[in-house]
Parts: sequence; structure tokens; C-alpha cells
Amino acid sequence: MDSIIKSDLYRYFNREYSFWTFLRCLRVPGFRYMYFLRKASKARVKSITWIFYKILLRRYSYKFGYQIPFNAIIGEGFYIGHQGNVIINEKAVIGKNCNIAPGVTIGQTVRGEKCGVPVIGDFVWMGTNSIIVGGIRIGNDVLIAPGAFVNFDVPDHSIVIGNPGKIISRPDATSGYIDFIRPE
Repeated sequence: MDSIIKSDLYRYFNREYSFWTFLRCLRVPGFRYMYFLRKASKARVKSITWIFYKILLRRYSYKFGYQIPFNAIIGEGFYIGHQGNVIINEKAVIGKNCNIAPGVTIGQTVRGEKCGVPVIGDFVWMGTNSIIVGGIRIGNDVLIAPGAFVNFDVPDHSIVIGNPGKIISRPDATSGYIDFIRPE
């Protein structure tokens, strides 16, 4: 099994890969969607397996409310907390060991000085209904509070609160929020 998928699995159950843990984890909507998303992104385009995974992803997208394209770049250990609307732009880049909650939108801005899509670092926790848009960079170890609107660069070790967003610097900003990180 792929190392990225094992890291995703570890984030859900705090256990190394076993067949039974894998089957148990497939019952969790967030892991199930990400498993097939990662399989679709690895499959050769227009092959039978690619078509199969695309059909499954389309079905799960409607069922769970996730709109995450298979060509978005998402690092290992990605954790979707609960079932609900999650929208990620296909050109977005998300780092390792990130958490995402329902209602999060990671989108594109098509004009202005921050034109483009976000690049999100490692160990980022995105709270419910937070919106991250534009050609911005979110640093490592960042907590984006529920309901925050982020259209500006965020430095490492920060908390973003409110609309308009306010940055609070804090070492270990995501301590207690991002758990079960697979040892390398």
C-alpha cells in the first residue's frame, strides 16, 4: 500500500496499516473519498481503473458533499474531520498533515494583485466555514479559525481569526488540533 495512503489512515485511527484497520477506515467518509481520490490521481488517464475511480469519486462527491478534484496536490496525512461541503480548487496545493472541516472553501481569485490559488503549508488546521482564496501562501503550523476569511499571506506559527482576518502569532499554533501524525 502507498505510503501516502498509510499516512492518511494513521491520521484517522492512530494505528499502522493492517487489513482490518483499512476496512474499518473505509467506513469513514473522509478517508474513503481520499483513498479513491489518491488512487484516481495515480491511475493512467483514460484507463479502465481511472474511469472506475472517476465514477466512484463522482458518486462520493454527491453523497458526502466533497468537491476535491483528483489533480489537486494534497500532501500525506490529509484529514477530513466530518462529512459536509468541502470545496478545493483543482490547482490548490496543500501540505502534509492538514485538517479540514465542513464548509471550507479553498478557491481562486481571477483578478487583482492576489490573482491565483492558495499554497497551504504543512500542519494547517482549517476550521468550519473558513474561506481561503487568492494567490496567497499559508505558512506551516497555522490554525485558521472557523468562519475566517483569508485572502492574505499568513506567516508560520500563526492563528487567523475573524472576517476580516486578524493574525495572532503563537508557537505551536496547532498543538492539540492536529493529532495522530505517522512517525517516519
